Amino acid sequence: MIDIIALRRDLHEHPELGFTEFRTATKVVQMLTELGYRVTYGKDAIDDTSRRGLPKPEVLEDAYQRAIHEGADPAIVQQMRGGFTAVVAELQGEQEGPTTAFRFDMDALPIRESKSDKHIPQAGQFRSSHEGIMHACAHDGHTAIGLALAERLSDRKFGGKIRLLFQPAEEGVRGAYAMVKNGMLEQVDRLFCIHLGTGVPSGHVRGASAGFLATTKLEAHFTGVSSHAGATPEEGRNALLGASTALLNIHALPRFSTADTRINVGILEGGTGANIIPEHARMVIETRSTSEETNRELERRVRQIIEHSASMHELSSTVEVIGGAVPIRCDMELAELAVQQTEGIAGFTCAEAISDGASLGSEDASYMIRRVQEQGGKATYMIIGSELPAPHHHPEFDLDEAVLAPAVELLERLARTLL
Repeated sequence: MIDIIALRRDLHEHPELGFTEFRTATKVVQMLTELGYRVTYGKDAIDDTSRRGLPKPEVLEDAYQRAIHEGADPAIVQQMRGGFTAVVAELQGEQEGPTTAFRFDMDALPIRESKSDKHIPQAGQFRSSHEGIMHACAHDGHTAIGLALAERLSDRKFGGKIRLLFQPAEEGVRGAYAMVKNGMLEQVDRLFCIHLGTGVPSGHVRGASAGFLATTKLEAHFTGVSSHAGATPEEGRNALLGASTALLNIHALPRFSTADTRINVGILEGGTGANIIPEHARMVIETRSTSEETNRELERRVRQIIEHSASMHELSSTVEVIGGAVPIRCDMELAELAVQQTEGIAGFTCAEAISDGASLGSEDASYMIRRVQEQGGKATYMIIGSELPAPHHHPEFDLDEAVLAPAVELLERLARTLL
């Protein structure tokens, strides 16, 4: 029987960034295969050309080699080489019937984990062994829940099919879109996505979430001409100056009367020396809105600013989408069922159909939810509460491990009830 806390701690100790989850995904494949699931992974589980924000080849290769060094099965991980770290498992029950799916994200964040003695992973000796990378958003808990659920359902005592989706690269909203494009959500009748924490206390469950924003993440490159900044400045074309012009004008975009909006330039970098006109600059931008249409308009204006800022300084520019999400509309039928199924589960004391506050974040599970709904199915994004010693994406983030087992029981009940 899976020790869910030990499994979560193992995953916490070995965090991996988006599209580099080689060790994690290999462990998922191994465990699901042993449980009798039909497992799809590597290039069969995710569309190559639809992956967004893929790390540089050398980063992918370093992470791949590290996973092998840490014991990843070479035959399995070889199929994931190059960042193909999605895993999808399916199990047929005793009779034919509908397909119920559950989605779990696996990736960590580029955060240096705290070494404070009061930080439980440090005190318990399962702090990240990959310096500068940390599970600071509970995805280690999500993956552990998914594998424990797989074990519970391996008896096949249900009608229909179970499909388990282990997604890479949720951070930066990058991985789900490519799984959808590869057909991993086809013929799904119901889909449950979960998240631990998010301000909801331990013992509380929210069957649905509201307020997720549409978003687009963009990476822009400005290319000019380098020159000596003192001797021949007129011969140069300053890429960093063009990017700075774009930055100021992007942040000067007006608010909208039709929807709430957010915009941010999160990265601006360029140049190689004080006496050199910068030849290249890189900028990473995000747009967000409560309205998908408004977010598209924000993106159009950002692209226009980048193009004209480059032209103003006689530069060339390129823009690439490196992430994205759409708003989430949960089906209340599933949310209310989740509330009903919490009854009698030890550890749950309060359940509500919908979260009482808007998240104002973004989630690329939105693409999976939308695809299921497009096919006439139902989907929801659930919150399972967890007390947190520090906020999500913080060096001292940790989760309440006591919520893991009740979460598995709730998902098992939902699966068996619907099948």
